[in-house]
Amino acid sequence: MNLSVIRKLVQLAAFVFLVYGSVVVGFYTADKISGAFPVLACAYDTQTADYCALIPFQHQMDHRFGAAIAAGTSLLAALLPTLITLGTFLVLFVLLNKAFCGWICPLGFFQEVMGMLGQKLGVARAASLPEATVRRIRPVKWLVLVLLVFGIPVLAGVGLVDHALGSPYCSICPSRILTTLASGNGSQLVMDTSSAGALVLSLIGAMLFGLTAALSMKMRQPFCRVCPMLAMHAVFRKLGLVRLVKNAKPRCEKCGLCAKACPMDIREIHTEMTKKDVTFEDCTLCGRCVEFCPDKDVLQLKYAFVPVLRADPVYFKARKKAQSVWEAGNVRAWWRARKEAR
Repeated sequence: MNLSVIRKLVQLAAFVFLVYGSVVVGFYTADKISGAFPVLACAYDTQTADYCALIPFQHQMDHRFGAAIAAGTSLLAALLPTLITLGTFLVLFVLLNKAFCGWICPLGFFQEVMGMLGQKLGVARAASLPEATVRRIRPVKWLVLVLLVFGIPVLAGVGLVDHALGSPYCSICPSRILTTLASGNGSQLVMDTSSAGALVLSLIGAMLFGLTAALSMKMRQPFCRVCPMLAMHAVFRKLGLVRLVKNAKPRCEKCGLCAKACPMDIREIHTEMTKKDVTFEDCTLCGRCVEFCPDKDVLQLKYAFVPVLRADPVYFKARKKAQSVWEAGNVRAWWRARKEAR
């Protein structure tokens, strides 16, 4: 029962609650409890227990802020709902920081499940992406946040672009298709022909969902790397109570196991030798780097000032052995062994 197993169980429980939670808490409560959850809890899922913060942001930029610009009315009054949404987001975000990505997000869990399926089928997986590729990908999440969550919705509200572009990120978000399909609703997996803009967005959305599912079998967390929610988290990560802390030792320069374990390919965890707080912008606080650090207390997950998990050589050996056993067992290896036995 290592941290990764515990995390998968938490992710499963969160997936069930966020996709089917209104069955438990009731639709009215689910609709009113919060419209600003720090993960991709999709409002298009009629059984969801909460709403992802990105949909109210888009609607407010379109119907309030953009409309206020077009009408010449008070921008401060138009921004008030956005500030309330942001405040609710921050209240929740402070509790878990970026761990909402690594422990709660339904789409993050789906990608990990597809990764495990690919591994068990014997699909060849990239251990990590080249450093140059990682550097090129990192700015994308910021472009998606600025353009699709805030920029284009404002232009739709002003009337400069098609109103179908009022919530462009939700129109392409893979979580919209994932969570609605999981609740037995196939209405989101269609081509919307109501306008040219809607058609293009629905095509991109279907393509992104398929790519996310397929790429997850070949590489770790493909969509998380470009997710605008990760960018939102990065902006406020200094406010969260959960932190990844490093007490570097000279041996760290030669090791690098933490970076190899990181599903987001954050090599700075390995190379950073002076900063204590190593909760970098792409970190999802999954804790794998702590699990695979062989030196005692070099890496720690802390809640406020309390260590939740510390690097430990005894744990490292057991965890590495468990990982080797897991990776050795797959359909391709079983079939090869069966053929050799004949």
